[in-house]
Amino acid sequence: MSEQTGGRSKQGKPSRKSPVKDKPEAAVPDTVSTPLDEILTEWRDGTLWYNERLHDGFYCAYQVNDVVFDSKTPHQRLVVADTATFGRVVSLDGITQVTTVDEYVYHEMLAHVPILAHGKARKVLIIGGGDGGMAEEVLKHRSVRQLTMVEIDSGVIDFARAHLAAVNQGCFDDPRFNLVIADGRKFVAQTRDKFDVIIVDSTDPVGPGEVLFTSGFYADCRKALKKKGVLVTQNGVPFFQPDELEHTIFNFAGLFKDATCYLGVVPSYIGGFMAFGWGSDNKDLRNVKLKTLKRRFKKAGFKTRYYTPDVHKAAFALPGFIGDIVNTGRNLARPGKKSASR
Repeated sequence: MSEQTGGRSKQGKPSRKSPVKDKPEAAVPDTVSTPLDEILTEWRDGTLWYNERLHDGFYCAYQVNDVVFDSKTPHQRLVVADTATFGRVVSLDGITQVTTVDEYVYHEMLAHVPILAHGKARKVLIIGGGDGGMAEEVLKHRSVRQLTMVEIDSGVIDFARAHLAAVNQGCFDDPRFNLVIADGRKFVAQTRDKFDVIIVDSTDPVGPGEVLFTSGFYADCRKALKKKGVLVTQNGVPFFQPDELEHTIFNFAGLFKDATCYLGVVPSYIGGFMAFGWGSDNKDLRNVKLKTLKRRFKKAGFKTRYYTPDVHKAAFALPGFIGDIVNTGRNLARPGKKSASR
């Protein structure tokens, strides 16, 4: 998977963690392979488990029914496994990127919130999103006339066609779908197109994916937006990864009249609420009346499993600790304020 496939690096935040060493004896599972394989371990009862270690002092494990794909190179480890609880799981270097059981939460919230808030989105841009889940949700909107998706690696699309058909539902063959194989950072810097909605479905700010979290990249996205457009981003789980959200809000606040985030709960992205960055020069987009959202959603004519107009409105109501992160980012962007190195 490329640095722009979407999902997490892991995700969010703000950097990939190394496996925790010297764990207390009680914390080490009774396995055959530990510590020879930190990602896939066979327990002594014969069951196979996929282990995700993103945050210091915490990890989770998924029981595996079948390993569909396992590619280990000097640079990365890509595993596709069918699990007992989360369906098919795609893991990059031990970090969950997408699961077929709960992907709809992430993709519905990043796609439908900005499009239905806008109301007249005709041209949409996705940076990353190689699994096709985001494109599949965007293309449910018959009002969208053209969807451009920029993916750095064509092999990711081939991989998604082969292993993630349940996620992308054949969206790559939609006549409105325009695939561009290019670096997302360079694309937004050079494009002359203007978009109503830009969705950044990236990995976390680690390695090659780090450029998709910079002020320069966000500034280029703003230039690629139409006057009343909106930019949305994935920003990890604030409980574990507050710095990633603060960093994005800091950059958004220096570029947009309205800089905030909204929330969703993706079960496999452990830690509670997941944050989605929101940047626009049109403050009205965040304050669309509920009755208007309901009318637009009904007219759109498709069913969702997580998104509803009521959830849309409620997603912008931030718990205190997340509101504090957002306010810190905004305050640091004010003229005269000293900010951390960003």
